[in-house]
Amino acid sequence: MTEITKPNLSGVAETLLITLYIRATESQRPDALIKDERAEAIVRQLDPESLQKTLTLTDDFSRVAVILKTREFDRFVQDFLARQPDAVVVHIGCGLDTRFERVDNGRVEWFDLDLPDVIDLRRKVIGGEGARYHLLAGSVLESAWWDRVRVHKDRPFLFLAEGVFMYFTEAQVKGLVLGLLENFPGAELVFDAFSPVMRWAHNVKVTRTGVGAYLHWGLKQGRELERWSEPGAGGIRLLDERYPFQYSVPRMRRALKMRLFPFLKTAICVYHYQFC
Repeated sequence: MTEITKPNLSGVAETLLITLYIRATESQRPDALIKDERAEAIVRQLDPESLQKTLTLTDDFSRVAVILKTREFDRFVQDFLARQPDAVVVHIGCGLDTRFERVDNGRVEWFDLDLPDVIDLRRKVIGGEGARYHLLAGSVLESAWWDRVRVHKDRPFLFLAEGVFMYFTEAQVKGLVLGLLENFPGAELVFDAFSPVMRWAHNVKVTRTGVGAYLHWGLKQGRELERWSEPGAGGIRLLDERYPFQYSVPRMRRALKMRLFPFLKTAICVYHYQFC
């Protein structure tokens, strides 16, 4: 009999249950856009009462956003590892995502980074470290974890931050990005961001429902980050930007009706940068 675990999470950390639940339910569909059998297994290990809050946020918009963003992040990693098979990937704010298992090429060195209570939960319901798989417990805004990954400084680096930066202030995001630029030249960064309008709409919903966490940062244009670096110093170069809601997914036609409105069509984006 599977042992039931009750997550002891609050605030932003608690939102990881929402994305986990959405991935698990999507994976169960015969026409699933992402297959994540580990997510299904993890949900079965968690206390059902702890998942009740997720049901209030699994509307069509939230569900489609999580599914399409997850698919884009997986594609970005797979493309990167096709170019750099011996790379190091650092997954910032990993939550209970099992992306390493979905994209592992047998050579990548992988670090999952999150707050200590989240990493403790990962160890309970997913497991510990492996030969090429490592766990980092701490805040991404503190530089203590840099030394753990910098031992691989001669290898290419990819940093991922899915559903993370929007919970920070602009000053916090800028400080982190410039720190990565200085310490990991040549690295690539992939993260998602809400537009300022979508950030506002999300916060209105949180106020109305009392569920979820407030967002503090929105990004209007991907080129904005290129202006963060000092002239003459290392630069930040935008490589790609993908708006998940621009894709035509027949099964989700009803949920994707928002594509008819330009400000909704570009409300969420996955950005890809390189530190030059």
